[in-house]
Amino acid sequence: MKNCLALIIICCLLTVCINGENENEEDIEIIKDGRITIKDNEFFVNGKRIWINGTNTPWNKWNEFGSNHNVNYYDDTWWDNHFAELREAGVNAVRVWINCNNGSGAIIIDTDGLITGVTDKHWSDLDLFFKTAERNQMYIMATLLSFDHFQNTGFRPAAERWRNMLKSDDASMSFVTNYTIPFVERYKDNPWLWSIDICNEPDWVYENENCGKIPWDRISYFMAINAAAIHENSKILVTVGLSSSKYNVDGSGYEGNKVSDSYLQSLYPNPNAYLDFWSPHYYTWVGEWFGVPFYVKPYGSRQGNSSTGYFGGWGLDNSKPAIIAEFSAKGTNNTDRQYIRAQERPEENNIISDFENAYLNGWQGVMPWTSNGVDSNGDLSDMKPATMYMLEKYGDIIFPHL
Repeated sequence: MKNCLALIIICCLLTVCINGENENEEDIEIIKDGRITIKDNEFFVNGKRIWINGTNTPWNKWNEFGSNHNVNYYDDTWWDNHFAELREAGVNAVRVWINCNNGSGAIIIDTDGLITGVTDKHWSDLDLFFKTAERNQMYIMATLLSFDHFQNTGFRPAAERWRNMLKSDDASMSFVTNYTIPFVERYKDNPWLWSIDICNEPDWVYENENCGKIPWDRISYFMAINAAAIHENSKILVTVGLSSSKYNVDGSGYEGNKVSDSYLQSLYPNPNAYLDFWSPHYYTWVGEWFGVPFYVKPYGSRQGNSSTGYFGGWGLDNSKPAIIAEFSAKGTNNTDRQYIRAQERPEENNIISDFENAYLNGWQGVMPWTSNGVDSNGDLSDMKPATMYMLEKYGDIIFPHL
């Protein structure tokens, strides 16, 4: 009887140990799957810190994923070659516009703003794209929509449809049900899909007449239901790229944080309606009002003024990590410099200083616009000195998974 009892105890202890080991192994598996996660307001991959030494490659061809221009409009070879070039330059993450303004009709939307489907070509192009990102080990921030969807210019009928979507709970939810969830379900197991940026610069949808001047409660409700759906169906991180800190900060001198947890959940009472990190943008016009972010901390109150230069913080809520997800690849210019205190002021167009000061001030990454010169803000040749400098000096947090 004693022997039987001893055997039972041993079996129980073994079961506990085995179960414990399985739980630990499962935890390690989650940590070591190559996916970027967040801990203590920093990004980690495989248990090691990663700093986003990134860029924007918003498109090779406008509306290329599922375009109805021709069957070969999406050029996977171009992306494969460009990702390899970026990686060699020290870039570890890229922000890509999955839909630019729906001029290609990849997302099927009716006159009431209801999303009724997605073209097979959209998915087949994206299947190739995400395999190419994985092959090149390039982290992707996927931007699902832009203010361009709601803008009159060139696509008036489509713009009205997208505005109608935002104005209706049912239509907004149809985007979640028929686009966001299928997108997430299709690609959630690819760890190189690092994050989803729900909409590029929705501020203009609120501010600009030619984008509809839609109230924030409608715009932010859309953000809330999408964020909740992404969190409920995947481990993909969620953000929204606002054009500045104007609508990303509560307090005096700002217009209120329209993507805060409290605001999103006041519109859609769901605990999963939240962003995982802040990703504001910066261009010269922003500096006069809010300062140049590389030379201040992301958190804390803004101090100083536009005449003597700003210091302190950029005002963001310190509950989340923050990156600067768009800014000129040419670096701070002479106009930008006047909004920086003299003691921190860099030489003009010193993008190396921009990158390093962002890192030293506690930003968790930077993503200049653009790697492929889609406009006058520069290209890889402009940013490469900075990305290479960061790789050489801080390589252990640029490619920690190697």
